[in-house]
Amino acid sequence: MSGAVSAPTERQGWVAQLFTLPNLITLVRLACIPWFVWLLLGAENRIGAALLLAALGATDWVDGWIARRFDQVSEVGKILDPTADRLMFLVAIVAMIIDDSVPLWFAIVVLAREIVISIATVVLGLLGARRIDVTWWGKTGTFGLMFTFPLFVLGASDAGVADAATVVAWAIGLPSLAISYYAAAGYVPLARAALADGRGASAAGSAGSGE
Repeated sequence: MSGAVSAPTERQGWVAQLFTLPNLITLVRLACIPWFVWLLLGAENRIGAALLLAALGATDWVDGWIARRFDQVSEVGKILDPTADRLMFLVAIVAMIIDDSVPLWFAIVVLAREIVISIATVVLGLLGARRIDVTWWGKTGTFGLMFTFPLFVLGASDAGVADAATVVAWAIGLPSLAISYYAAAGYVPLARAALADGRGASAAGSAGSGE
């Protein structure tokens, strides 16, 4: 009976966590991704696409600040926010490669990291590892790249500030790229520990149920 009661209660808790302001902002960010793709590839409006992408990047900081400021940090948010960031990166980078509005080598290097981390996250989950929170270095690298790509798109447009935007994009993008790879390397020992903890918890649970 207790199991039947606890399952709906747990689901209700996750639903309640989902509908917090920071997570709703994250969901709006996800919903705007197709709009960015349409602006860039459909309407061929690079300036509009750049502004939208920059705004989406800013909301990543806003939802994190709101979560911390108003004590709305949740387990759902810890999963949803980095997932939204990764999905936005993957879709936006592919769109920018098609549009030829970003240096190809830069886009591929960023894309490769995102794909590897996405695959590693899935594999670790299947192996029973506990969830790994995003590190400060990871957040910093991601935040910098979120503004690098809009600047590259703006630099490829006919805006009067296009040349300046390209210069700033490189100035922010190169260190952000280095930081993101440094963060990725830092996840390796964290992944090993998470896998060991997950297996240990599973073994303890099995032993407890056996008793």
